[in-house]
Amino acid sequence: MRIRDWKSSALLLTATAFLLSLSPSAQAFDMNAGVNKESGPFDLFKFGFNAYKKGQKQEAVEAYRYAAEKGHTGSRWALANMYAAGDGVVENDFEAFKIYAEIANQGIEPGSEDTGFFVNALLSLARYYRQGIPETPVKADLAQARQIYFQVASTFGVPEAQFQLARMILAGEGGSVNVQQAKKWLNLARKSGHAGAMSVFGNVLFEEGQTVRGLAFLTAALDRCNPKDCPWMQDLQEHAFSLASEEDRRVAVVLAPKVYEQGD
Repeated sequence: MRIRDWKSSALLLTATAFLLSLSPSAQAFDMNAGVNKESGPFDLFKFGFNAYKKGQKQEAVEAYRYAAEKGHTGSRWALANMYAAGDGVVENDFEAFKIYAEIANQGIEPGSEDTGFFVNALLSLARYYRQGIPETPVKADLAQARQIYFQVASTFGVPEAQFQLARMILAGEGGSVNVQQAKKWLNLARKSGHAGAMSVFGNVLFEEGQTVRGLAFLTAALDRCNPKDCPWMQDLQEHAFSLASEEDRRVAVVLAPKVYEQGD
């Protein structure tokens, strides 16, 4: 599959913000609601979104499908997410992958309101290429995953893409190991507030011998971690602390709030 060049600037929240800006009015999916399969794609999308919010997922899926057939990017994205999560439909990663690929291959124009959906689709594709999808034609392709993360990280400046790219570079996944390049991407992501990037960045500094500064970043990251990421970040921090002197630990704890606030 060939992924097109991607332009314009938007982050993951673009899609969510766009969805939340929609009107909350929606009724049952029938003629009386003024929305049916012949309605325009945006009206179908609005209907699907509001049906989903009400827990009417069957109606949401139906509306999204009709809108997607009419080329509506947001509906394709929402439908792909539902397949990926098994939310209102039977979980089907391959079906989700195919829809994300359609969005990616479609491309976007600079400044397009679809940029958020587009970026999210690319990140999902990168994840699938990194892991593969068992019992489907989608096999793990680390080079492709790394390339997509690079494009999203560099063109759109998305912290999550910068973080994942850095991790692949550090691990030598899909290409050679380059610690300095990884540090560059981690530094960009952590300055945008990405706690995982801050943690890994601190660990790299610690391993390079910048003990106090590394410990400070590792500690600062723990105060901002997502629940699902806290365990591995805590493991990194505790391991580093076990190797450091008591004096270095004390200085690092004092320095931690400063390295975050000052972006040092």
